[in-house]
Amino acid sequence: MLTQEDLKLLKKKGITPETLEAQINRFKSGFPFLKVKSVATVGNGIMRLSDESANHYIDLWNARLSEGCKVVKFVPASGAASRMFKNLFEFISSGRQTPETDFEKKFFEGIKNFAFYESLDKACINKHGQDIDALMQAGRHVDIVKCLITKDGLDYGSLPKGLLLFHKTGNVVHTPVEEHLEEGAQYAKDKDSVVNIHFTVSPEHREKFKELIDAKLASVEKEWNVRYDISMSEQKASTDTVAVTLDNVPYRDENGELVFRPAGHGALIENLNDIDADVVFIKNIDNVVPRTLRDTTVKYKQVIGGILIEVQKKISEYVTMLESGNYTMEQVREIIAFMHNVLCTRYDETKQLEDSELVIYLLKKLHRPIRVCGVVKNDGEPGGGPYIAYNSDGTSSPQIMESAQFDKNNPESVSMIKNGSHFNPVDLVCYIKDVDGTHFDLKRYVDHNTGLISEKSKSGVTIKALELPGLWNGSMSDWNTVFVEVPIETFNPVKTVNDLLRPQHQG
Repeated sequence: MLTQEDLKLLKKKGITPETLEAQINRFKSGFPFLKVKSVATVGNGIMRLSDESANHYIDLWNARLSEGCKVVKFVPASGAASRMFKNLFEFISSGRQTPETDFEKKFFEGIKNFAFYESLDKACINKHGQDIDALMQAGRHVDIVKCLITKDGLDYGSLPKGLLLFHKTGNVVHTPVEEHLEEGAQYAKDKDSVVNIHFTVSPEHREKFKELIDAKLASVEKEWNVRYDISMSEQKASTDTVAVTLDNVPYRDENGELVFRPAGHGALIENLNDIDADVVFIKNIDNVVPRTLRDTTVKYKQVIGGILIEVQKKISEYVTMLESGNYTMEQVREIIAFMHNVLCTRYDETKQLEDSELVIYLLKKLHRPIRVCGVVKNDGEPGGGPYIAYNSDGTSSPQIMESAQFDKNNPESVSMIKNGSHFNPVDLVCYIKDVDGTHFDLKRYVDHNTGLISEKSKSGVTIKALELPGLWNGSMSDWNTVFVEVPIETFNPVKTVNDLLRPQHQG
């Protein structure tokens, strides 16, 4: 039973009672496992490029930019960096004063190689009247860590990754935000030298993002000879999902109020849907490198952009042909071959369809948003990977899948997880307008059966949380998808603070 206060809260968040009921029912029913046809591999769903073909696609991309094309670089940047410092929070609460674990020892051994070292040194002097070296000699390692991750110092433990000092080139230090600005100038500059970048941010940090961008924008524009159009958005409250007890009863806080939680990055399909652009590059905030190591990243952004342009052009030709009614069966067979060989989308019943039914089927599958996804060889990083999966309509198509979507009790599924050759580094470029230039309604292409249920702790109570279909997983399930192998050098996530000590982040 919903109280009047419940209804007021729902109205404020933009959530209908029907949506709330659907969420509760989803907790009860759970999500089905996805049926997987095969692992995507080179030659089976993944393109591998020669140097010659890579250069061809770079030329295609640059030609399209010069002709005129609205491009936006979309950067999910709202997540706090707390997980990045999980090991250091554990060190603070351990009761120990000196490092003992391998992680702790590595952190302090490499401390002078972090881009934030000078800032941390000043914070230690301000707080304790001693620099890092003196504190370490005195065995006061915990005080150093506190100056880094708590409000007593830099407060890195509660800030988003985008605002942290990641890289140092010479005497210059850079945040991920600045790295993304520079990246955009290198592969997403339009014919008028404008670079459009959109950051999704959390409400509490929006002003800090704005302050950083305002402080850096003029100098970056001058150095790269571009103008930036920077926009920001927040995850919509209407995408939050209700928390429930282990008995699937809505959880209430100490004041009796329903508790809602952000529904994961899948909620950002709403934000992406609001972007006015032809082409959108998507890349996580922490997947950046210093400018001295950026050439490979820039090259393959242009490559996947060129592949997108080629695929979109071919789809546009085929849709126009089918809609005109002026085509031969030989041309229809050509389209089917394109569906099979390029889009890797198959339907076993195609041969059973009447000619008119076949054309309707082809138009439906072609007339969808397009994404080209860079994938790297799997070197043990956790996360989703490329597969060929079955869809609810009986077709099979490329999908980025997380391990939680596999049935762990099915030996065949377990084998597919183990045998996956590639990893999804969240390196996407998307075409989100149809052949007439009309923006697709991206919410129509979500597979709502691909969310996740997880357990969380709230005030010492175990609760269940509902995550919407992931942005590059179920939220793009019904898109035309192309997987392209890209070099491992393009994938440099920062999951823990010690990742910043890796060579690819040292410049």
